Amino acid sequence: MLKDQVAVITGGTRGIGKAIATEFGEKGAKLALIATKKSEKAIETLGELRNRFGDVRLYACDVKEREQVDQVAKNILEDFKKVDILVNNAGITRDNLLARMSLAEMDDVIDVNLKGTMYMSAAFIKSFVKQRSGNIINISSVVGMMGNPGQANYAASKAGIIGFTKTIAKEYGKRNIRCNAIAPGYIETEMTKVLDEGLKKEIMETILLKSLGKPEDVAKVAAFLASEDSGYITGEVVKVDGGMYV
Repeated sequence: MLKDQVAVITGGTRGIGKAIATEFGEKGAKLALIATKKSEKAIETLGELRNRFGDVRLYACDVKEREQVDQVAKNILEDFKKVDILVNNAGITRDNLLARMSLAEMDDVIDVNLKGTMYMSAAFIKSFVKQRSGNIINISSVVGMMGNPGQANYAASKAGIIGFTKTIAKEYGKRNIRCNAIAPGYIETEMTKVLDEGLKKEIMETILLKSLGKPEDVAKVAAFLASEDSGYITGEVVKVDGGMYV
């Protein structure tokens, strides 16, 4: 399904990113994983995926730093000779009510989630144009569609990703470059593990399917969007939220 395609995945060593990497690897893709640093956990994930799929490489890059992004894109293109798929998954939260939100909390989330997605896409778009093909999958959030108290920064960044996705689809569709977004709801990751049980119960009441999603649920949609099975789909936002936002 993705045999010999080269996929770059930011935040690819844990949570949703790791699940996407695993799903893509199972379908034959070559993997370039990007993490902020080559931590012990990231290296452990690299070893695990290499044992299963062989051609997997890890790159350290802070996606909010444009120079680092441009350099890592150059390195990946030199190593793999091409890139077919870019998954912009890296993201953070810094929750607070707006009146209490610090400038750093605002900037950090916008810089990583939104600017990081823009920087990474810009770094690979020329190679996509040159080869007249490319596939960008951006990880947004239902919070970017519906809002959420205490997450003005996060909601703004994820809403921005949706606008960015549609714009790139319009700018580059004629070059055979597709750009879509996935909007997960509450997924069982390190981010959601810290929620207290009372809040989890409240959240569950808003979800029609009455369960949190798994990273694999998002990964399967990403694999579909990365494949030719979705070859006539671009500029779309696919919710994976168990019916949380209808």
